[in-house]
Amino acid sequence: MVADPTALALAALGVALGGVLKGATGAGAPVIGVPMLALAFDVPTAVVIFSVPNLFSNIWQVWAYRAHHLPRAFTWSFALSGLAGTIVGTFLLVGLSPRILSYVIASVVFLYVGFRLMHPQWQLGLKAATRAAAPVGLVSGVLQGAIGISAPVSISFLNAMRLERPVFIATVSAFFIAMAGVQIPMVVGFGLMNWELALVGLSALVLIFAAMPLGSALGRRLPRKAFDWLLLVVLTVIATGLLISPP
Repeated sequence: MVADPTALALAALGVALGGVLKGATGAGAPVIGVPMLALAFDVPTAVVIFSVPNLFSNIWQVWAYRAHHLPRAFTWSFALSGLAGTIVGTFLLVGLSPRILSYVIASVVFLYVGFRLMHPQWQLGLKAATRAAAPVGLVSGVLQGAIGISAPVSISFLNAMRLERPVFIATVSAFFIAMAGVQIPMVVGFGLMNWELALVGLSALVLIFAAMPLGSALGRRLPRKAFDWLLLVVLTVIATGLLISPP
């Protein structure tokens, strides 16, 4: 595995910036990190590499924000359905059209962002969100397995609940752990992960851990409303990326 030094430097910068975003919002690191890693390798390899820091960075945030979890009924329903969906999505990968699926999901995200702009005070209550957690988690997991991106659905859902930043980070990190926890054994089983890629993933993890405290410090200074709008910006960037360069 040989990569251009300039591309590797850009990839390292992208991973570090992803760590800053991860520390600030609890999500979004793959949005920056995976495309930048793809400059040095290729998209499938970048996804495999990023599965390692994705798992361990979320484990860290679940522990760091352990005092801010939502009720277990919501968290477990959301996370376990995401795990199941990831398995289903991985097996559906061959039969689905990632390009068409990405266009549909991007359109849904833009509709959601537009709705939030027109109705900034709207909020999804915990009781209704708990009822919706399993189906939303399942759809998010299927997307993760099929096209490698769950954020358009999962982050939109949690953003609609208007959670405080620590609660959002604790919840989304638990959800991402469930999906990464099943993704890594599957990529190993399919022969996509080897020791060399695992070491690159661990190197990326070091960069993310080094950058996350900066993002966390910036995130703590954000008022709740600013944090909410930042998530909408992240969603818009993700949806735009799906339209411009679908998986």
